[in-house]
Amino acid sequence: MNREPSLSKLQRLQELLVISLLGGLPTIVLGPKLRNLVYRTIFASIGKQVYIQEGVEFLSASYVEIGNGVFIFKGARLDARGHQNNRIYLGNGVAIERNVNIGRLEDSYIEIGQETFVGPGVCIAGPGDIRIGKRCLIAANSGIYANNHNFADPIEPIKYQGISRKGIVIEDDCWLGHGVAVLDGVTIGEGSVIGAGAVVTKDIPPYSVAVGVPAKVIKSRTSKQLVNTRD
Repeated sequence: MNREPSLSKLQRLQELLVISLLGGLPTIVLGPKLRNLVYRTIFASIGKQVYIQEGVEFLSASYVEIGNGVFIFKGARLDARGHQNNRIYLGNGVAIERNVNIGRLEDSYIEIGQETFVGPGVCIAGPGDIRIGKRCLIAANSGIYANNHNFADPIEPIKYQGISRKGIVIEDDCWLGHGVAVLDGVTIGEGSVIGAGAVVTKDIPPYSVAVGVPAKVIKSRTSKQLVNTRD
């Protein structure tokens, strides 16, 4: 007999009870401390000195791992539903700003590395794996989308044609400006800067500065010369 569905329902009930009772407590000293204490019963793991503001939503929290010194602000949503192998991992010192949406997973892994900052209104969406490195800066309203809709059949509605999933890697010490979109299958190399509003559709070499739609490398941070982008 398969007990996993009933177990997940029991876990969800526990989450709802804990979050309903404590999730809305005002951000005074007592609110974050109580959340940090009691939320340990619903997460896969949670570190020390974690600060979770009121109004943060968690789904399938038993698949969420949170390191030490993490900040999660109002309106953030972390959704690890979909499969027992799902994981969302927030490394030590990660800051998740207001109204960030992380999730929509299906047997996948989202990792945000140590001391990375995720700005307000950012969307980080599977189901492809997403790995964001250490000390990255992701500005407000950016989107990181590890999936792509299939649309080869002009007769069948796109909604029913399924999706592809290659995954996304953003290496250490990258800065994504306001409103950047990173599409599936892309690797952004270490130390790169992506200009505001750019759409990243192809790999970006390490220590590059890239701008535009689609994003093109205009210079290297290790050289003062501009790159020829006419090709």
